[in-house]
Amino acid sequence: MQARQSTMLTLAAALTLAGASIAAAQSAPKSDKGAKSSKDGAKSTAKSAAPAKPAAAPAAAGSAEPNLVGQFGTWGAYKASPNGKTVCFALAKPASSKTNPPNKPRDPSFAFISTRPAEKVTNEVSIMIGYQLKPGSEGSVEIGNARYAMYAQGDGLWIKNAAEEGRLVDALRKGSDAVVKGTSAKGTETTDTFPLKGLSQALDKLAQTCR
Repeated sequence: MQARQSTMLTLAAALTLAGASIAAAQSAPKSDKGAKSSKDGAKSTAKSAAPAKPAAAPAAAGSAEPNLVGQFGTWGAYKASPNGKTVCFALAKPASSKTNPPNKPRDPSFAFISTRPAEKVTNEVSIMIGYQLKPGSEGSVEIGNARYAMYAQGDGLWIKNAAEEGRLVDALRKGSDAVVKGTSAKGTETTDTFPLKGLSQALDKLAQTCR
């Protein structure tokens, strides 16, 4: 659990630094080759990353700043070296977001699939949901007819049954869209839809560069 919290803080700080390139890449026109196209801190990523774990923000600076190694559809493939340890992740924003009740304000949501070779972690799925989740609540990721339960903590969602993570990643690679559902601490239900085109290529790229 602590490793996941530390990782999300690292990714949150990395996200702050990578924001400009993410926005630029996702606003770029698509090409035929598909080349144009993180658990604490969704409320103002920079503010929540630094106070909760002071070392996180400095670790993402300088040589640890994430580098975009490829953009595939809406998925960016990034590599960073906080504290000298390689962290790679595929990152995307949802194409659409809904709340129930409607039009409730929230921070941006992001899907991460991260790899940390030093910890022998490969393709760990997490969602930075953009608000504090209801304590003890369960979220989900739906791909086609398959549903994967996600446990909530802070503003992050992780796979509830770790044994299913490999199947989740395989489904994400093969699917067309992933629908992420969660419930905020105030009871607002949210639904985010992430296009999956380009994710498989992004993960393949990271497998080549994240060693």
